Amino acid sequence: MTSTAEKYEPITRVATLEVFFDLIFVFAIIQLTTVLVDEPSWRGVAQVVLMFGVIQWIYGGYVWLANAVAPDRAVRRLLLLLGMVGFLLIGLAIPTAFDDGGVTFALGYLLVVVVHTVMFLQSANTSSVAGIFRVAPFNLLSAVLLLVAGFVGGGVAYTLWTISLILLVFTPFLAPIAMFRVQATHFVERYGLLLIIVLGESILAIGVGASGLHLDFPLLLTAVMALGVTAALWWAYYTGDDERAEHRLESLPENRRARPALNSYFYALAPMLLGVVLLAAGVKKTIGHPTEHLHWFAAVVLAGGVALYLLGHGLFRLSLGLPGAWNRFAGAVVVLAAIPVGHEIAGAAELAVVLAVLVATLVSDAFLVPED
Repeated sequence: MTSTAEKYEPITRVATLEVFFDLIFVFAIIQLTTVLVDEPSWRGVAQVVLMFGVIQWIYGGYVWLANAVAPDRAVRRLLLLLGMVGFLLIGLAIPTAFDDGGVTFALGYLLVVVVHTVMFLQSANTSSVAGIFRVAPFNLLSAVLLLVAGFVGGGVAYTLWTISLILLVFTPFLAPIAMFRVQATHFVERYGLLLIIVLGESILAIGVGASGLHLDFPLLLTAVMALGVTAALWWAYYTGDDERAEHRLESLPENRRARPALNSYFYALAPMLLGVVLLAAGVKKTIGHPTEHLHWFAAVVLAGGVALYLLGHGLFRLSLGLPGAWNRFAGAVVVLAAIPVGHEIAGAAELAVVLAVLVATLVSDAFLVPED
């Protein structure tokens, strides 16, 4: 029989407020893409990686929160909306987070962390409450480091951002996350909805990149191929892996789900989401000049984003013991061969190669992934 300490609120469906909350996270993702487009350099990449890392960590914390505390009461709904205010501040500050917007970013982050902690303390599961007492100090310390970085600026700020991200990445090894309980159906559905919304950002990039341009055949063909790439990324995950992941987590005892859930939906999902950010930036750079040579940076982020996604999906499968991880890793390597095609020939040619590699990778699933 389940002890009192192991009881929790049964949560099987994702609430509409959770999906609404996810939109503010996607706003942050769009802002990160804008940074890459406006700052097409390795400095821009460094900024995006640092910002994405800390944002994705605390966003993930809200998924775990909703998995333990249903937003079914007025106070909880208001607190979630307050958390959205924090994410709004973060999103608005992203373009200038390493300049005069650093303090605003940090204050938004601090608000998000405080709301997250306060809401988690309302969980009916005493084990999860004990877990947040272990994790919250690391979240707060990270927010304080970002606040200091916002005030000092310069090279010191990059150092503090890096320390903050490293601290968050290693928090699960410093705090016993096994205390948290994962309700698999809700958990997998929430992350699945997030991923599909983020993939929509790469479609939005097609429209933004083509805005105001003459709709000639090369542009239309490039737009269709860009949509095909996004569709292939959708196909890679949503034609079975979401259900397999749920069944895998459900098959584990409740006190052993936290670690594989974290490995698959934080460490493995991070490169998948970041890959979409890079891909969207590459599409924006390509769509308006499909027959021209791409700058090296644009060529790298276009194919590199897809490579990151495939790498993350391979890690996702590996972390849950799902079949077909190695063909994802192979696809991640092979797709990088498209980079010189974009630089030496044209952006549209690079997209064609990327799409061909994705299709070949998906076809290989027929031989490597057994039918359910």
